[in-house]
Amino acid sequence: MAEAVAKVARRINATVEEGKDSVDLSKCMLASFPDGVFKVLRTVTENIRVITLADNEMKVVSSKFFTTFTQLRELDLQGNVLTKLPDSVSEMKHLTSINLANNKFSIFPDKLTEIATLERIDLQGNSLTGKKELLMYPLCEKGTYLHISVFLSFKFSSTEVPLEKLSDMPSLKWLNVKSNPLDSNTKSALQSPHKFDILSTAES
Repeated sequence: MAEAVAKVARRINATVEEGKDSVDLSKCMLASFPDGVFKVLRTVTENIRVITLADNEMKVVSSKFFTTFTQLRELDLQGNVLTKLPDSVSEMKHLTSINLANNKFSIFPDKLTEIATLERIDLQGNSLTGKKELLMYPLCEKGTYLHISVFLSFKFSSTEVPLEKLSDMPSLKWLNVKSNPLDSNTKSALQSPHKFDILSTAES
């Protein structure tokens, strides 16, 4: 852990001292973006264009991250354990590429479709199914002599790839959803002609 902390410090100091427009914190064993980094970079956040956080252990990216690095063009979050993004990601005005490959997304991060500048979305190797899952909830009724457990089915969760919203994105050129457990209907829809390139075959 001490080695990982030292690695983060070295890389952040290099960004500040050398006036770089990128931050590389890949393979630093991060569970989240360190609060201390926000403080160190506070004078140069407007200059940061590329951030790499690949191959860490991140479960969440905070809203603060997206409201701080407002000039980002490229964001690499591949190889973490993310399941969702905060709504504030939609406020990115300059983001052109986001790599979310090999995470734990089961639902397409819908807010990405609101980023007008976004050209590339990589969601390869996640858990997108394209199915509607029936969620089961237990309801227990206890009596003096009787204990009955009843399962009620009352909520649906959609994990479909929002092709209509994606098609409305003015800058989107490329979408990668390979190696996801997509159902046959979703695969078929992805194979239809679109104005952007879609990678969905092979292992998808």
